[in-house]
This record gives sequence, structure tokens and C-alpha cells, in this order.
Amino acid sequence: MTIIKKAVIAAAGRGTRFLPVVKSYPKELVPILAKPNIQYLVEENIGAGITEIAIVTRVGETAIERYFSPDPELEKYLIENNKTAYLDSLKEIWSKAKITFIPQPVELPYGNGSPIIAAKDFIGSDPFVYMFGDDLTVEPKPGTFLSKMIATFDKYQPDGVIAVKDVGREEICRYGSAQYVEDPKYPHRISAMLEKLPADQAPSTFGQGGRFVLSNKYVETLLNQKTGLGNELWLADAVNTLAKTSVVLTEALEDESDWMTTGDPLRWLKANIAVALLDPSLKDDLKEFFKQNI
Repeated sequence: MTIIKKAVIAAAGRGTRFLPVVKSYPKELVPILAKPNIQYLVEENIGAGITEIAIVTRVGETAIERYFSPDPELEKYLIENNKTAYLDSLKEIWSKAKITFIPQPVELPYGNGSPIIAAKDFIGSDPFVYMFGDDLTVEPKPGTFLSKMIATFDKYQPDGVIAVKDVGREEICRYGSAQYVEDPKYPHRISAMLEKLPADQAPSTFGQGGRFVLSNKYVETLLNQKTGLGNELWLADAVNTLAKTSVVLTEALEDESDWMTTGDPLRWLKANIAVALLDPSLKDDLKEFFKQNI
């Protein structure tokens, strides 16, 4: 049995699609309703049994660390004004997980593979969960889908399990698309994850989501990997390297779990609406607003 207790969250990007607001704070702190995007990721990890979480940030960026750190002055004010419930969600995080903050060295190339290299000492020889900081899993119970991915990793012992979603032909050009291979022993095995191809060239409509369960082989693979498309260090290239010699599987989002990217204003807005519709205190008012205004 493989016990996975570590997760790495990538939060070192510039978030240029959210300028000018992210000039003053990282895009991962842009809120989804009353909590920043990244808090949902931390809660998702905790829901799946992860107890050690590393957040990889830009050098010099301390806002995320400050957010997840206790603030005695604020807590004193909330106690005095009988408003302590506003910090309950953060107190639960502090009681259930240890969060480590790792600055991504400036000499590393830009790209979604570099945070794994930055976190190599944290990862050590262990398998780990990897998350893109501007992606969201929308589900009634946080960690449900991630737990399913971890169970698949434990059952088949591959070098990776990658979250995918059937995004359709119109959207697949925005994502890496899964290229499947028939294997009776390993369901949903892939031979490659091909980045941002035109719809008529994509091998499937299953787009790569922002959730991965990976063996520590990915650290060494990325350390020896050259930059690719756009001179970036792509995790998908490491996936393709390992898929040639070992087993890499996908897990498709379905049922009540959904994956949404929040990396641009339109998709961020859609994510806010999706999360609000799961909240019984907001759902009816929101539906009535749409009924009257759309």
C-alpha cells in the first residue's frame, strides 16, 4: 500500500491575465466567494488525507505565507467583537496540516514543471500530489476526486495518475490532450499528453486537469529535461518521457466533481458561480438573480 501524505502546489506564476489587480498580490489569493483560490486547494488536500503541503511561490512574494499564518492581533480583535467564526476555516487548516513555503529559484525556467524542481528536497523519495495553483476542483465534499486518484495510484502503482476532463472539441486546444493506448492490464493508460494542439489534431477530447499524483521519478526527469514550447519547462514533457518506459494513467472527472481553471477572468467568474451553486445559503438567490437578469 502506498501512503501519500505530501502535496506540492504551484503558486509562482505572474498571473498576467489578472493584471492590474495581481500587481499587488499573487493570483492565487484572488477570491472565490469568501476564500482565496489557493485555500480551496489546501482544503482539498486535507480532505484527501494529505498532511504535508508545500506551496511554491515567487522569490520575494510573502502574501500567501502571511495569509496562512496566524495573526494574533486580528484574532484578538475578532474575540473582542465576537466574530471568531470568520477564521474557523483557517484554524481547521492549522490543526490538520503543516504548510511549508518554498521560493522558486529565479534561475529555474518559467513553466509548470519548475515548482517540482524547487520542491525536490521536500518531495525526497516519496510519491506526491501536484496541483496547479489556479485550478479548482468543484465538488460537495473537498478531496473526493483527489482521493479517487490516490486510490488508483495505490492500486496500479504507476509513475503517474493525471486528472482529465472531457472538454469537447471546441476547448481542447486550450489544454494538453491525452493520447490513449490499449492495455488490458492498466485502464486509461496514456502514451503521451500533447500540449495545446488544434482541435483536428488532438488525439482525444480529454484535457489535462490541474491535479496529478506522481512518483518521485518526475523530479529527476525534470532536472534533466530541456525547455519546450515557449521556452518553458513543461510537466507534460516529463509525463511523455516517463510514459515511454513506465505506466502513466488518467482519472476522469465525473459524477459530482468538476475541474475548472480560474486563470482568466471569465473562467474565474464561472468558478465563482459553480461554487456558489453548491452553497445552500446562496443557491436560490443566485438562481433568482439569473432568472431576472438573463
